[in-house]
Parts: sequence; C-alpha cells; structure tokens
Amino acid sequence: MAMTSAVLPALNPLLRRPIVEQATGNSRSTIYRNIQKGLFTRPVEIGGERVAWPANEVEAINKARIAGKSDDEIKTLVLELEAARTI
Repeated sequence: MAMTSAVLPALNPLLRRPIVEQATGNSRSTIYRNIQKGLFTRPVEIGGERVAWPANEVEAINKARIAGKSDDEIKTLVLELEAARTI
C-alpha cells in the first residue's frame, strides 16, 4: 500500500555542524559561544560522540535574526525550542 504525504509525519532532519555553519553563517566557535550565551539551541546527541541540531530550530533562529529580534527575544525563543523537544 502506497503512503501519501498526508499520512507521513512532517520530517525534521538533524543537521550536522558543517551544515549549521553554512545555514547560519557562523563558525564553530561562534555557534558554541552562542549556545553558552543562550542565543542558540544545544545540539542533540546522535550517537558515537556525534551531535546535530533539529532543522526546525536552526530555521526558527535564522528567521528571528532576519526579523531583527533582540538577543533577549532570541533567548526566549531558544528556551521555547528546547522545551518543545518531546517524543
């Protein structure tokens, strides 16, 4: 039986760091500095000492930056995105 897109859940791919760097325009050190400042979500462990970021989180933070949101607003967004990580 063929499945249609209406039946499949929305995909939220996990992005490895080089892709996140490209998507944000930030270097590795800037990404991790922003995590420490609460301006970027923490990565999720994907096994074997590897980490990645949910694509929807990277996109949401990029959109907030493009919209000119303040650092305080982005910190709030980051908290909301991390809180929404559920199974």
